[in-house]
Amino acid sequence: MIDQEALNDVAIYLNSRITKVVLNGVYEITDFIVKEVTDSTVALNFLIPASDISLVTLIEVKGTNIRISSKPVNVPITSDNLMLETFEILEVTT
Repeated sequence: MIDQEALNDVAIYLNSRITKVVLNGVYEITDFIVKEVTDSTVALNFLIPASDISLVTLIEVKGTNIRISSKPVNVPITSDNLMLETFEILEVTT
């Protein structure tokens, strides 16, 4: 079993690598409302302004020269949207 402190350290490391969220492959968000680690979970809160984008079809979390996650979505933006992206570091056992 992996010690909780080790899982927390991995979450802290992941948090340190995250520098931006990229929407639809082109729109970059680098100012996070919240970017923090709680226990072994990384939480990102970011705002999608309706004046800049009307539909989100791809959300990527990136660092310098690395893509951390990528997921296709279908989110219409009719007003400013506060988004939450989380990464939970877990031990996987079989």
